[in-house]
Amino acid sequence: MSVNAYLNFNGNCREAVEFYAEVFETEAPHIMSFGENPPHPEFTLPDEAKNLVMHTRLTIDGSNIMFSDVFPGMPFVEGTNITLAIVNNSMEELKTRFHKLKEGGKVDMELQKTFWSKLYGQVTDKFGIQWQFNYESEDL
Repeated sequence: MSVNAYLNFNGNCREAVEFYAEVFETEAPHIMSFGENPPHPEFTLPDEAKNLVMHTRLTIDGSNIMFSDVFPGMPFVEGTNITLAIVNNSMEELKTRFHKLKEGGKVDMELQKTFWSKLYGQVTDKFGIQWQFNYESEDL
């Protein structure tokens, strides 16, 4: 289990993560764009989103730092563009912590299966801190 910082950018994530990889002398990041997602029958991906970064990460001095661009039309406020991501291989622990943090807070995305995870969700706690929950099996 780990808690990872997740940084959001407003269209310049690719430039930022490549810069950080150079600064911290990490391996080149594997970058997944929104355009690489499996197509959704009820949603057409806007052209301006196709090359934006949906997800990438770097290991910096032993810590995983994750990055993405915000989706076009979603709010972005520089300085508050960070969330904490709980990454765990226990669905029960993820569910328990998610439900505790949502008390007095706001569910941004219910826990659910996604194409990248068997369980993923987002919640903003009663103190305004945004959390992501992601199941990651040990065999990945």
